Amino acid sequence: MIPPIMGDIWLRDARAPAVLMPAPPGPEDREGLIRFDLRLEGGRIAAIGPLGTAPDNAPSLDGGQVWPGFVDTHTHLDKCQIWSRAPNPDGSFAGAVASVTADRAAHWAEAEMEARADFALRSAFAHGTTAIRTHLDSYLPLARMTWRLFARLRAQWAGRITLQLCSIAPLERFVGAEGEVLADLVAESGGILGMVTRLGGDFASPLPAEFQPQLDRFFALAEARGLDLDLHVDESGETGARALREIAATALRRRFRGRIQLGHGCALALQPEAYQRETLALMAEAGMRVVILPMCNMYLQDREPARTPRWRGVTLAHEMRAAGIPVSLASDNTRDGFYAYGDLDMMEVYREATRILHLDHPFGDWPRAVTAEPAAAMGLDAGLLRVGAPADLVLFSARHMTELLARPQSDRQVLRGGRLTTATPPDWRELDPWVAPPPA
Repeated sequence: MIPPIMGDIWLRDARAPAVLMPAPPGPEDREGLIRFDLRLEGGRIAAIGPLGTAPDNAPSLDGGQVWPGFVDTHTHLDKCQIWSRAPNPDGSFAGAVASVTADRAAHWAEAEMEARADFALRSAFAHGTTAIRTHLDSYLPLARMTWRLFARLRAQWAGRITLQLCSIAPLERFVGAEGEVLADLVAESGGILGMVTRLGGDFASPLPAEFQPQLDRFFALAEARGLDLDLHVDESGETGARALREIAATALRRRFRGRIQLGHGCALALQPEAYQRETLALMAEAGMRVVILPMCNMYLQDREPARTPRWRGVTLAHEMRAAGIPVSLASDNTRDGFYAYGDLDMMEVYREATRILHLDHPFGDWPRAVTAEPAAAMGLDAGLLRVGAPADLVLFSARHMTELLARPQSDRQVLRGGRLTTATPPDWRELDPWVAPPPA
């Protein structure tokens, strides 16, 4: 599409979703795309002009799309790529917990975790991702090694992928002295405080008596250290899983000042509409953000042997957006017990989310859900095509949205600092020394 060596250059005849451009240089077409010329200079976007601005001899993208680098705000790099040695026996959530728990106890060590995480980061980089937030299983004493390792990876990948670290442990783990230690570990590492709730039961049943005191304790740990929150919430099909609403109410009551991102929220889709509306109103008032994990949740939820699933496992994307709640999309797990597939490819996430969640007709501002919205959730100035931004771009030969979403776009070109990268996804065989299945 363009010369192999990039520098200060005009690119003619590009397209991009208008919602990714703070100052669109022309009219939108029926798919929300704008046609324009692009100037790269000093590793940054120097100009975005109407079609015809660039010199006639400048390289042409022939109407192909240009997107800002992707932002993946919910992953699990400590678990990734263990499927070969620790498969989920039945694809269920319980099977995932059992297989990953056993693998963590038997195999997780610094060298093998580093090999798997580096493999995942190289995959994401090759696909065009510029920033990732990873949740890290934070169980003592293993958590000390895990956080030290990922802090080192964060430094090694600086300038290529911005890596944010977030804890994940059951809410009850943050009670008592262990909670203080975990919160201190997160704070000292410059991370985000995260946990997972395991509420279930019947919608009419009261919440467990210990839930609210545990939740207040968790908020207090974050407040004392000035930490943002990122929570796994109501990841089930049980209508009694109502932590989403209680977390929003707690944030409002405590006037929590940090950022809060909530992941999953699957159970909300199965609850009464009046309850849904009340929950969404509380979430919007509390300024919460939501990240939806469409591929993983469709894989896990409503899975029963020899029975076709009756729902897609995902939460209320359109209703959340309509209520004023910012929504991101993310990869979640990759090739572990919670999701057998995936490659940290955010274009795959967007393509599949469009089909699963009906993010089309019109496409609207959903392209922001893999770029600008997750960047804002992470506190990053990224995810938009604007003058002055780093020329960290993903170029597609696809001209129209249906072309973009019809194929995997394996011929995409990734620019970093205005130069084409030569990165390609690593070969699976690299992982064989670490995750090969045991002999039959």
